[in-house]
Amino acid sequence: MDLKKILAVSGKPGLYQLVSQGKNNVIVESLLDKSRMPVFASMQASSLADICIFTMDEDVPLKDVFKRIFDVKEGKKADDIASLDNSGLKKYMEEILPQYDKDRVHVSDMKKLFAFKPVFLKVALLPATSFIVTLISPFSRVSQVINTALAPSF
Repeated sequence: MDLKKILAVSGKPGLYQLVSQGKNNVIVESLLDKSRMPVFASMQASSLADICIFTMDEDVPLKDVFKRIFDVKEGKKADDIASLDNSGLKKYMEEILPQYDKDRVHVSDMKKLFAFKPVFLKVALLPATSFIVTLISPFSRVSQVINTALAPSF
């Protein structure tokens, strides 16, 4: 699946897939419950392909951050993110992406980043074959097996 068609809508939980485009809005469908809703120009919506993590050198695309999580953890089970406090999240982020910009990447951004991956796994946006990742979103726990390589469309 193409990350350009996956949207994060400000003020709305979860991730959405672009379904169609109207005159004043776009229609999106929730990846989890398949409900549809309009997103108007006044609402902030970001394509996941456009989301990057700020670093001291250059911005790192979201797909590269997910791959980096796998590389750093060497295919082992990831940490229980929900049990980490703010300093624990910062330490975990530094382990994954040591050069991240500590002034511009906030803890709330880290929580969103780690909440995206379980949604990908649950709706099979990432293939499942070789290592176990357990990530905790603010609302639910998702354990899945995902492939060592990201799909070509990512």
